[in-house]
Amino acid sequence: MATTKRNPLNTPIIPEDITKDEESLVRSYLLLTFIHKVFERDCRVIGKSGLFKTPQLYMELVSGATKKTSLMLQEVTRELTSHNLKITTIRQDQRGVEAQYSCRGYVGEMNIPWPGFRSEMLLRMRAYLGLTPELNVLPREEATVEQMALSI
Repeated sequence: MATTKRNPLNTPIIPEDITKDEESLVRSYLLLTFIHKVFERDCRVIGKSGLFKTPQLYMELVSGATKKTSLMLQEVTRELTSHNLKITTIRQDQRGVEAQYSCRGYVGEMNIPWPGFRSEMLLRMRAYLGLTPELNVLPREEATVEQMALSI
């Protein structure tokens, strides 16, 4: 669960508080930024790895998702601007992702712990790749040779 801190600036006029929709825009911006970088990196790795017989197919799939995230990121950026909302700092550490933002005179902070951030990233990435929402792949520790053979 993301936590948000709101701190009013010392201004003579009390600004309007940030809305849930605006907080959602900040969260979407963070997720889309990270997802876009992951897709770009994965596409480069697929092309250079030499491990795929048909890397162009996988690159095409990931490139399509990269284009979707790019368009969505542009739209979210437009929405941020229309709400006079500016993300000033993005940081990541071992706990998660943190963003500082300003909105109509308020300075706020959003902290999203890694488990929730990664989970939401994976759900969105699956959607951008055209996959079903549920994960069908077993974790590496639980996969046995028999189970992998059955899934091929």
